[in-house]
Amino acid sequence: MSALAVPVTITGTGVHLPPDVVTNAELAATLDTSDEWIISRTGIRVRRRLAPDRATSDMCVAAAHSALAAAGSTARDVDAIIVGTYTYDQPLPSTALIVKELLGADRALTLDITQAACANGVQALFLAAHLLQTSAASTVLVIAADCASRVTDPADRTTRVFFGDAAGAAVLTRASSSGGLLGWDFGTELSYDVEIPAGGSRLPPAAASASDHYLKMDGRAVWNTATRCLPDSILRAVDEAGLSVEEITHFFLHQANLNIITAALDKLGVSRSRAPITVDRLGNTGSAGVFTALHSAFGQGAVRRGDTYVVSSIGAGFQWGTLCFRHG
Repeated sequence: MSALAVPVTITGTGVHLPPDVVTNAELAATLDTSDEWIISRTGIRVRRRLAPDRATSDMCVAAAHSALAAAGSTARDVDAIIVGTYTYDQPLPSTALIVKELLGADRALTLDITQAACANGVQALFLAAHLLQTSAASTVLVIAADCASRVTDPADRTTRVFFGDAAGAAVLTRASSSGGLLGWDFGTELSYDVEIPAGGSRLPPAAASASDHYLKMDGRAVWNTATRCLPDSILRAVDEAGLSVEEITHFFLHQANLNIITAALDKLGVSRSRAPITVDRLGNTGSAGVFTALHSAFGQGAVRRGDTYVVSSIGAGFQWGTLCFRHG
């Protein structure tokens, strides 16, 4: 049984990866780091970088086309578009609206989720499932994308080696059979350990230095919070679903850092074979991270009817969340 009155399902997923590949060796040529250091601390070997003449919305549209094709849907079928990104094209207008126009999704309601950073995607999926409970929507397109190369300091080893650019998308519809969203958990702790200080009302652009517009991150704080909160969130969501961790088929986790993922799995007692990994070849792709993991399984037909899975992520704020689904 679904925790929601109307069961929902993911009918198609898609991912867009910019063609430009950046290796650890290339970063080590300009930063005080090495291939060995990056791999040991993060598990990342390469990441993608968006071309200078492209924007986040371009990645969103490409991922959306792939997801719609996989779902057997068209842009005109879409009732709502939810875009999760902290690297929007510009503060105004809405990135979701830009994507709507580029797709030709004439009927779609547009919504943007921005300030949960890497947790944007999980919040967007949660909102999509609830929109499908109403008469306003029967098909919702969720897109998560980030272009962190535009907001990380090229001279900052802490952030520059971690992040990559990518977009992921999923089409959610009402399910004709049992299944759907079985349980969820969300939590927050106010923290400035991951932040972009400038660009808002507190420090407007004119009053800020160039470095204030870059992402700042305390890696130790992220490690401590993620390894504590993600496993606990997963346990709470699975328990709310009336299941045990042993009954979950797939774990789609935020692809922040390979060491964080393995620490969370170890704490849960879960085999690594149940959690697809993309961070090693894509880096931390922010909002898109859990979607790259989702697509690695959905795109290969590895998620079958009746399978259970969790989608879990943590982002700046700190904000985190976990969703537990049964595939219908």
